[in-house]
Amino acid sequence: MTEQMSFLKNGRHERLESYREKYKDFMALEREDGILECRLHHEDGPAVHGWEAHHAWREVWIDIGRDPENEVLIVTGTGDRWQIGNPEVWKTPFREWDREEQLALYHDSSRLIENMVFNIDIPTIGIVNGPGTHCELATLCDITLCTEDADFFDPHFLGGTPPGDGMALTLQRTIGPKRAAYYAYTGKKIDGHTAVELGLANECLPREDLLPRAREIARMMMERSKMTRHLTHAILSRPWRQAVVEDMGFHLMHQSYEMTTNREGALANLMKNAHRFRDR
Repeated sequence: MTEQMSFLKNGRHERLESYREKYKDFMALEREDGILECRLHHEDGPAVHGWEAHHAWREVWIDIGRDPENEVLIVTGTGDRWQIGNPEVWKTPFREWDREEQLALYHDSSRLIENMVFNIDIPTIGIVNGPGTHCELATLCDITLCTEDADFFDPHFLGGTPPGDGMALTLQRTIGPKRAAYYAYTGKKIDGHTAVELGLANECLPREDLLPRAREIARMMMERSKMTRHLTHAILSRPWRQAVVEDMGFHLMHQSYEMTTNREGALANLMKNAHRFRDR
């Protein structure tokens, strides 16, 4: 029976060498002693928001989660920025997209969060290594480290769109609904020290200390048994799973509805409200 059931232990999965190559344009994947580091990037510089990258982030969580050789996951950015926004992705207003493309983006946006929350069964450490949008990927990790100049903020409302693709949800579940409403409406920057004070991050460190500290924590985690690690992560990630089930679809559909009815389009709204981002 043990021999026949051995697939339950090892599963059927791609090896790191295979999926590392698959996602190389969007993230660098390196593993040592079971600790997998996922470094988001664009041409080995800071990650740039784009639909291909968006789709890759959705898919990589599945491959990482399937691989039993991954024991702890560290997610970080490249250089001195977490991620660079790219308004050009909205050059064509969403309401003019083909309906199949609209549906595909809806699935990508929901699965990007869902796949991270539901497919990763190992402890996770997120590193916000500088300013940038979409910090929810690091916030969703069990432990979050950040720099002093980290820039946790939700730009959607300032840009003329409801905040529905994850950042507002993570704000609500970490700093509370009242504070989340304030930061969603004002788009005010939450720097690293403030993020720790509010409960959005755990430690604020100099940039050069972030990865060494994450590795230190990961090695400590590796001193415990695999079962202890997996089941502890299951307990600690449960609030995120509940949040996704209860609210993610609700948030995303409200943003999607506005975008499909907005005649100007997201890019025009962003340009019209650009001064508000400078003033925040």
